[in-house]
Amino acid sequence: MEYSPPPLFKQGPSALARLLFFVVLALALLISDARFQTLEIVRGVLGAGLYPLQRAALVPRDIFMGAADLAVTSATLRGDNVKLHAKDLLLSQQANTAAELAAENAHLRALLQLSQRSTTQSLPAEIQYDTRDPFTQKVVIGRGAQQGIQNGSPVVNEDGVIGQVTRVFPLQAEVTLLTDKDQAVPVQIVRTGLRSVIYGTPKGDALDLRFVPISADVQTGDELVTSGLDGVYPPGLPVAKVVRVDKQADTAFARVICLPVAPVRGARQLLVLHYVNDVPPRPAEEPDAATIAKEAKKKGGKPVDGKGATDKSAGKPAEKPAAEKPAGEKPTARPAEKAPAKPAAAEKKSATDKKPAAEKNAKPQPTPGAKP
Repeated sequence: MEYSPPPLFKQGPSALARLLFFVVLALALLISDARFQTLEIVRGVLGAGLYPLQRAALVPRDIFMGAADLAVTSATLRGDNVKLHAKDLLLSQQANTAAELAAENAHLRALLQLSQRSTTQSLPAEIQYDTRDPFTQKVVIGRGAQQGIQNGSPVVNEDGVIGQVTRVFPLQAEVTLLTDKDQAVPVQIVRTGLRSVIYGTPKGDALDLRFVPISADVQTGDELVTSGLDGVYPPGLPVAKVVRVDKQADTAFARVICLPVAPVRGARQLLVLHYVNDVPPRPAEEPDAATIAKEAKKKGGKPVDGKGATDKSAGKPAEKPAAEKPAGEKPTARPAEKAPAKPAAAEKKSATDKKPAAEKNAKPQPTPGAKP
């Protein structure tokens, strides 16, 4: 008698056969979707159908996150409001102090009859793109010679110095940033007034304050501003802040590392300053007496100094003037100087010149037996 299980307990294909079938189906779907993108439509339909369910599932999370953001935002706004009020009060006090100092400065200049040293005009500009050279710190702004940009003009923002215009085109200009290794700015320390020059570094992330003696009073946190002695940057612009001071006994200068005050790489809108310095130019340097005597000696002339003056004709030292002789001293007679001997060629020439004259003046002697 043949035994067969009831229809309810029929197992169908074996588990291994079903596993192999579904593995092959999954591989076929993966390959077809990767090669021919056959399941994009199915994926889009499923995503659109399941989107309402996803949003409904995320509603509790959104409510919780919104409440937390509202609380944090309210606290942040209150803190910012308090800080802005305090900053506004401080800026108002500084503005009043600056107005008083400006009035006092104008009064003192009028009292001392001093003219204004400089006038500064500004022109807004925006950074367009960086330069192609990855080893320099330069950007290109959207203002050029037609808008009044000049070569060498300082570039600043609301925080401090950003760089300097180093190349001008008709409609654009190239700005070398403060952190470039070839950029130098004369600065001074606000606390002590010490003047020096600050340079960029090869990495472009810091600034190097050079030529600072070891004995100089430089501390961490000192603020650096432009000195204005170069005639390029207006005085008083914030530049950097000292972050580290290294003093070594075997070197004459200290190593001072600074960070720029302004966001050199993060600035987008800039101001290009047209600084006009009314200070007269430096006078021409006059050479000293030693240089003049050296040049005269090279040229073969006599020195201008009276101590080394010589007599050109006789090769003897020049005599002192009569005013330098002591009073009451009788002048002494100088021995007659011998006339310089004439050269042999000159004596021979003079002898030949005198001989015809002597022969001409001599009378002819009659010879015996000759007729008159």
